[in-house]
Amino acid sequence: MKYTMNRRKFMHTTAGVAAGLGVAGLSSIVDASRIMAAGGTPDHAPKRRLGKTGHDVSLFSLGGESTVQMTSKADQAVEIIDRALDLGVNYIDTAPSYGAGGSETNIGLVMSRRRNQVFLASKTHDRTYDGTMRLIEQSLDRLQTDYLDLYQVHNIRTHDDIQRALSRNGAVEAMEKLRSQGVIRHIGITGHRNSEALLYGINNYDFDTILMALNAGDIFYDPFQGDLLNRALEKRMGIIAMKITAVNNIFRTNGVTTMDEALGYALSFPVSTAIVGITSVDQVDENVRVAREFRPMTQSKLASIEGKVKHYNEQVNFFKRSW
Repeated sequence: MKYTMNRRKFMHTTAGVAAGLGVAGLSSIVDASRIMAAGGTPDHAPKRRLGKTGHDVSLFSLGGESTVQMTSKADQAVEIIDRALDLGVNYIDTAPSYGAGGSETNIGLVMSRRRNQVFLASKTHDRTYDGTMRLIEQSLDRLQTDYLDLYQVHNIRTHDDIQRALSRNGAVEAMEKLRSQGVIRHIGITGHRNSEALLYGINNYDFDTILMALNAGDIFYDPFQGDLLNRALEKRMGIIAMKITAVNNIFRTNGVTTMDEALGYALSFPVSTAIVGITSVDQVDENVRVAREFRPMTQSKLASIEGKVKHYNEQVNFFKRSW
């Protein structure tokens, strides 16, 4: 498959010519004003539109792994979640597999009193109708809620994965039933291993959102920022970036050294939000600060950050190479 290394300058709606690494500017598929939504206050995270869902979500969103998934650190997890919400973060992503249910359980402790402040997303890793129905019941119980804003097909790695989920009596059929009952509001797809499998998925089903890997090492191996990102934009999907720091593998003294670079890189693409796993309240504050101070990077700045990562890009792309 030929990958088109496309980018977009948020402040312009015409295509640009990229500097560095021979990367062409992302064509004007979507008006930037529909991606860049209301700015944040001095103390709160700014927001963007989550594609065709119509919801505005914080640029930095809370991932359900790291400390948040640890039942042994429930107090710290609750403190992190509360702090994020206090600062205007309104999107939380989790999954039943995170911490063997620990992530959903810890998030549920906060949802029991602050559910109306959150666009809440979880996932099904089961590809079948019956398995997905069992998982949603468990997730709702742990999350202490009677509905999810977004339910996603989790961790699509191969064409077989998505074909099974889309088949008769598959996971997506269960999700459509749940949506018709008001148990979930939107249907999404996620993956960080194989851009072609995800592209097949969004070409064969009208998903509302996609959760996809995007960091400064992405262009060096199976780029998600190419055809996959372009197609998601064409379909007006809510685009959620993950693996921003590649589980901290992106940080090197002779490479990327700050969250301003790591998170700012991802937010300079036409994504709705970027989820990040958090280990401490201080990291919440830092990520909200980065989102609040964010300005779209120039093409030369993006290329410069990619250049910093090039010599260790295999480590930054480890999640694509692990099968």
